[in-house]
Amino acid sequence: MPCAHTRACLPPCPRQHRSGPPRNGLPVVRPTFWAYLETRSVLVTSWLGGAYMLAMAVSGVPFGSMIDRHHKQQAMLASAAGSTLLFGLAWLVYVLAPTSELTRSDSPWFWVFAACVLLGALLVNLRSLALATLVTMLVEPDRRANANGMVGAVNGAMMLVTGVVSGLAIGQLGMHAVLVIAFVTVAASLLHLALLRIPEAEIVHAEGTPKAVDFRGAWLAIIAVPGLVGLIVFSTFNNFLGGVFMGLLDPYGLTLMSVEAWGILFGLSSVGFIVGGALIAKFGLGAKPLRSLLLGCLGMWFIAGGFTLREHVWLLALGVFAYMVLIPVIEAAEQTLLQRVVPLAKQGRVFGFAQAVEVSAAPVSAFLIGPLAEFWLIPYAESRQGVRAFGWLLGDGDARGIALVFVLVSAVGLVTTAMAFLTRTYRRLNAAYLEGDVNAGIVPPETLGDDGVPGPHVLGKGHTQA
Repeated sequence: MPCAHTRACLPPCPRQHRSGPPRNGLPVVRPTFWAYLETRSVLVTSWLGGAYMLAMAVSGVPFGSMIDRHHKQQAMLASAAGSTLLFGLAWLVYVLAPTSELTRSDSPWFWVFAACVLLGALLVNLRSLALATLVTMLVEPDRRANANGMVGAVNGAMMLVTGVVSGLAIGQLGMHAVLVIAFVTVAASLLHLALLRIPEAEIVHAEGTPKAVDFRGAWLAIIAVPGLVGLIVFSTFNNFLGGVFMGLLDPYGLTLMSVEAWGILFGLSSVGFIVGGALIAKFGLGAKPLRSLLLGCLGMWFIAGGFTLREHVWLLALGVFAYMVLIPVIEAAEQTLLQRVVPLAKQGRVFGFAQAVEVSAAPVSAFLIGPLAEFWLIPYAESRQGVRAFGWLLGDGDARGIALVFVLVSAVGLVTTAMAFLTRTYRRLNAAYLEGDVNAGIVPPETLGDDGVPGPHVLGKGHTQA
């Protein structure tokens, strides 16, 4: 699960307020933008974002275990209820706490408020993991890639909304109004979920009920699929490189343009998520999703290394847009593969374990690349020796040091991805996928429309063995 969808690095600028776009389509309040505006402390925003990413990694397996232990709808209801409660508590803290205390980073009120918002956003991830298993349960195997593409398109639309509108809302309406909007929206989603009837009448745990935090069960499920460990290792390394890219993207953009212009450009570039998801929904991923995943990674690293070769705003805009088009392809390919080779009863733990491992890589790289770039690579690129060595490739400009980091990281990514095509993991996972769907026959026929995808008529009573 490439972590470009979880922007692990933290804001060096007031615009960046995303600690990871919501993958289930719900708007999420993120306090880092507001925190920076109030405290003007990059350290505070770094702690907040780092804590969020750490919490995502730690909660992956517990959330996945919960999904496997209970009905998927119950897990999603718990997610929405918890987020509603925590956003409500955040609103109360914001209203009741003295303003002078709430805007000071050394005040307990500030950290209580931030904790409520971050935990509320974290619980949204439970719904995201459950949604991936619902695609397995409700969609015919041949249409799962298309369904994953639809999910990606919706997520892209919500990233566009949260990336642009939330910043404008905080700037024009204030944090109080944003909290009210978030509370009402998540509460409405809770009501909507409560009114749905998802056909999952009975859960039968063939190997016993999973533990509340089932690391062992998750690991056994992963090693049972030939090559799956290798895929997770590859995705983790890819996320490590991606953390470098996302950690320096904001500084690069802000070198070329104003904060306002960069915020608008990045927000509009999020349309790429919608385009990528829509293309998958229309055309699918082909007979070998793993091949599509690796080809997407090759394209992603080619783009990441190419759009900084010259300091042109139009080149930056095209590069970020194309990069985002490929992210849903990569995510949908991995999800489609897992949905076919991992039994539904264990998918929650596998998705959660993969997330825990893969997400943990991006913060590490983001923290490492800052000192490395600032004290070594950027000064070298700006020195006479650096200009002589790389001027022919990178041209002239104020951000040539950051461009050098992008080129080096992209080269490593290209080589690593190309080598992955030659590995035993690639061959074994392709063979496992082509052997057949381990979850074939679990989709209740009454839930499907003519296109093999569940529609508004999903109201019947079916059952799933888990």
